[in-house]
Amino acid sequence: MNKTSVAFWMVLLLAGCTTTGFGSGQGAQQAVSAQPAESEQQQRAKVHTELGSLYALDGRSAIALEEARIALSADPNYAPAYNLLALTHMSLNESRLAEDNFQKALNLAPGDPEINNNYGWFLCQNGREKNSIPYFMAAAKNPLYTTPTKPYTNAGVCSVRLKDDKAAEEYLLTALRLAPSNTQALFWLADIAYRQGRHIEARQWTTDIEKMMEPTSEVIWLALRIERKLGNREVEARYASQLRRRFPGSPEQRLLTQGQYE
Repeated sequence: MNKTSVAFWMVLLLAGCTTTGFGSGQGAQQAVSAQPAESEQQQRAKVHTELGSLYALDGRSAIALEEARIALSADPNYAPAYNLLALTHMSLNESRLAEDNFQKALNLAPGDPEINNNYGWFLCQNGREKNSIPYFMAAAKNPLYTTPTKPYTNAGVCSVRLKDDKAAEEYLLTALRLAPSNTQALFWLADIAYRQGRHIEARQWTTDIEKMMEPTSEVIWLALRIERKLGNREVEARYASQLRRRFPGSPEQRLLTQGQYE
């Protein structure tokens, strides 16, 4: 099984879960949208799309693509199947095919919040961060969408990439109000506060993360640098020991070894 593919789909398919890393947002998190199946053809398409999503999660991209195609042979207008095709091609770094299928999905279901969120993340991942924001907002503001914290988080991450910390903070605080356990939003709020010299505030955000989950290498590295800025050498040393012990060979551990704190 391809570990990279599995990691990609763990981010994409497990809606509402906490991922193992914080380098991205909550991403394109669901291949099957909430679009109801109204006919027998749509029901068949839905079943094959859901099955394809499970194969994708297992790293079996070829079978996922085939299941999506079977779904479309049952109902050529079933938007979630195009969404699955797009996400699978995205996981395979086949950007042109991903784009084509996202466009087909959106043409069929322009208001679908999951598809809008997924396409927004695709744009953000492909250097089109500014273009991604309207799609995230379309998803977030859909009154039928049950997890608007996701697109707000993604908009925040993409705004960080645009070096627009003000907008990023607004999006991330909204995401956090909607879901106080959103550790992705907490991490990026800590990152912004750290870079702006608000180290006590940054420490509080990382402390909140550690109360909710076992910290990742990225969280530990950020917390270490915060304590370093605050002059707390003993706490800094504890984080350094934890990083070396739990994440040997990680990018953060290498930066620590090289003394590259900024």
